[in-house]
Amino acid sequence: MDMQRVKSRIMDAGPCRKELDIEVEAGLVGDEFEKVLGGYASRVKLPGFRAGKAPREMVKKMFFADIKSSALDSLASDAVLESIGQHGLRPVTRPVIGSLSWEEGKPLVFRASFEVLPEFVLPDYKKVRVKPRKAEVKDEEIDRTLEDLRQKAAEYVPVEGRGVAPGDYAVVELQRRDLKTKKLMPVEKILVLAGHAENERALEEALTGMKSQESRKFSMSYPADHADPKLAGKTFEYDMKVMSIKEKKVPEVGDELAKDLGSSGSLEELKEQIRRELTARKEAEARRETADEIVKAVLEKLPLDLPDALVEEEGLSILKDLVSSYPQRQWKREDLDQLKIAARKQAAENLKRRLILRKIAEQEGLAVSEEEVQSEIRNIARANNAALAQVTERINQEGGRESLKDHLLLRKAIDFLVQNAIME
Repeated sequence: MDMQRVKSRIMDAGPCRKELDIEVEAGLVGDEFEKVLGGYASRVKLPGFRAGKAPREMVKKMFFADIKSSALDSLASDAVLESIGQHGLRPVTRPVIGSLSWEEGKPLVFRASFEVLPEFVLPDYKKVRVKPRKAEVKDEEIDRTLEDLRQKAAEYVPVEGRGVAPGDYAVVELQRRDLKTKKLMPVEKILVLAGHAENERALEEALTGMKSQESRKFSMSYPADHADPKLAGKTFEYDMKVMSIKEKKVPEVGDELAKDLGSSGSLEELKEQIRRELTARKEAEARRETADEIVKAVLEKLPLDLPDALVEEEGLSILKDLVSSYPQRQWKREDLDQLKIAARKQAAENLKRRLILRKIAEQEGLAVSEEEVQSEIRNIARANNAALAQVTERINQEGGRESLKDHLLLRKAIDFLVQNAIME
């Protein structure tokens, strides 16, 4: 589009909202109208004329509204994009076109409105005074981590000579019968962790002590408000057969455990490795906390408005994550309303933090190289024990490379803030 034939004027409609009053020259509108009209005339079929042979004036009269709509929509969209680029704007929402006005032989006039990121000047963010944070690892933390690793290394071996006991995994076949209707349900095979707090009491009592291949009957009545409508308010008789039993065998703490966990040396060397990893994790957390304190101090000096659309989008993403974390929970309306408020507040804090860190990165000339991106991808692959090519392909397919690059840039900004802070 010839921008010399398009005029635009930018206006502030709020801290994060811009409006463009746009005028497209009459000749340009006429050219586009004639182009669309020609397309209609070449393919439309009217009574008494072969396809594409109807007079243009007749086609124009019959399809004027459609031709006008098509021509103006195309022109308005192109004019908005060109005007946005001309003014160096970066919308974060789709421009909304309104107040559109046009008559034949006259210019097209309309207004486009959209939200943008706020413009702001950073206050002093260097030499911020913060309290030092120690990345100290205690012996009991190492012991807890070692115990977690020991539990994960546990094996489940078949039980012989005894019945089911708490902590055992039992594979059972269950078939239930509705005592009221006498209807017999299909056999189900399920895995039960004996002694688990969420087990039904009647099932737990019946299962305890049962041996492999043993069968037993028991009954259960369900309350009317039970979450499963197929069970609510009904009483069933269950026929249960234990198919197999396995018990948990946890390895002893020692050099053999260290070798099983991939350590090339002794238990003491494994503990030292755990100490290093915990220390690195705590140092990273200390850096994040220090950066958060600095960003909070900057924010206190910098009231920052945010685009509603971005806050809404970020808030919905946070809310979705919160709800999906509890897939079995039945959410009440008031609980969801409270979660929405909390999610929106967290969204605003997240967005402000990212805006400030990006601004600092820009001001300090921080950048992320392609080699740094590749190095991070290798770290991700190693941490997830996955093939590098597979991780790289997934990141590229999901458009995650730019997101990863942005994450690394924010991390650099955090490191910069910490390095320049005054610890007291």
